[in-house]
Amino acid sequence: QVHLVESGGGSVQAGGSLRLSCAASGALFSINVMGWFRQAPGKQRELVATATSGGATNYADSVKGRFTISRDNAKKSVYLQMNSLKPEDTAAYYCYINSGMDYWGQGTQVTVSS
Repeated sequence: QVHLVESGGGSVQAGGSLRLSCAASGALFSINVMGWFRQAPGKQRELVATATSGGATNYADSVKGRFTISRDNAKKSVYLQMNSLKPEDTAAYYCYINSGMDYWGQGTQVTVSS
């Protein structure tokens, strides 16, 4: 069974920084894509950033230049460095892994106050 455990969420003021971490455990082979999605109250879940096994990264336009995704394949972990946070970044952030199947974390809350 595969489990994804996120950490690093919290409350910060606008302009602050947070670093999210996600560690996967269980039988995972050939992880293809690792990434982060977020969902604000009353809104659909949206992509924040992804990183492929080949090193390609993709970011939502709203976070480009502020967020950086990285992954450690040996540790089956993915990270999201979030700088210059804005109130509109407030959401539950979900870790995502594709390894033939899609796996999701339980979510970690990020709250940015103005």
